[in-house]
Amino acid sequence: MALTSKATLSFATLICAYKKLQSQLVSQVKRLSSKISQATPGSFILVQFQMSQVTQIGESISNLVAQVNSVIMKSISNQRVQ
Repeated sequence: MALTSKATLSFATLICAYKKLQSQLVSQVKRLSSKISQATPGSFILVQFQMSQVTQIGESISNLVAQVNSVIMKSISNQRVQ
């Protein structure tokens, strides 16, 4: 008998994880800006990289929502025709 594992992910879980990631990034930016004279170029690069990751994740979530909206709108329009 083969065992299969299912990975489930809800939209709420996805948004909560994204919100946590954003909050961590904001905290890092605040820490970096509070001791700007001690900041290193590497810390700036790390924060920039993390900002780009958060942006990409946000855009992916936005695209996911747009695709779900599109599927819903198409299924509604298909029901009207019938």
